[in-house]
Amino acid sequence: MLKLTRYVLYDILRSKIVIAYTLFLFVVSFGFFQLEENQSKAVLSLLNIVLIVVPLISMIFTTIHYYNSYEFIELMLSQPLSRTRILLSEFTGVSLSLISGFLIGVGVPVLFFSFNSIGISLLLAGVALTLIFTSLAFLASVKSRDKARGIGMALLLWFYFALIYDGLVLLILFSFSDYPTEKLTLVLSAFNPIDLGRIFIMLQMDVSALMGYTGALYKEFFGSGNGILFTVGIMFLWIILPMFAAAKIFKNKDL
Repeated sequence: MLKLTRYVLYDILRSKIVIAYTLFLFVVSFGFFQLEENQSKAVLSLLNIVLIVVPLISMIFTTIHYYNSYEFIELMLSQPLSRTRILLSEFTGVSLSLISGFLIGVGVPVLFFSFNSIGISLLLAGVALTLIFTSLAFLASVKSRDKARGIGMALLLWFYFALIYDGLVLLILFSFSDYPTEKLTLVLSAFNPIDLGRIFIMLQMDVSALMGYTGALYKEFFGSGNGILFTVGIMFLWIILPMFAAAKIFKNKDL
């Protein structure tokens, strides 16, 4: 498995898409830190880019890579290797390449300009989102043999988590505005990894005071030891469960 993962990683790292992704993140990150005198504001601006671009690129690149590597995967299946091992090798190689691009593109500027708890939280959230949306992309790809349908499903998932989900949550909170919904928002946040990443970083920046009572509740829960364990645990499930489902489908799929 290690040898196969190393081959996949080496092949992907030479990809122009990964290089362009790394350069884009580096230029944007460096630009924000140069334009903003307040480093916390620069991180907040960079946060909006990370929460949108990192999941989007992870989904698109992973899906395209899977379909472009289909013949290679079929060749590996002719070898005495289990399907689960092959899929996990692909996942590991893709994840490590995207994480490397993210840590170089965002991590280097953060290291020089904002190497503190806020900057580290941003990097941890970016790595977690990369793993989560790579896992979701593999699930979408494995479920569909058609490349166009697989890419469309991946984009739909990203669109749902990045845009539609927040609208649905606001609709639910507005519909039940006469009832105490603060604890409900804590539960709903667990169903969107992007929201979890956003809340985690914003609480490190101590801007929860601008969110009123709900922000205080977030601060009390997510800022505690139990809240951190809850966040890490939910993020871990978002990585494991889609990949487990993808491996199960891939194992029983007729290629």
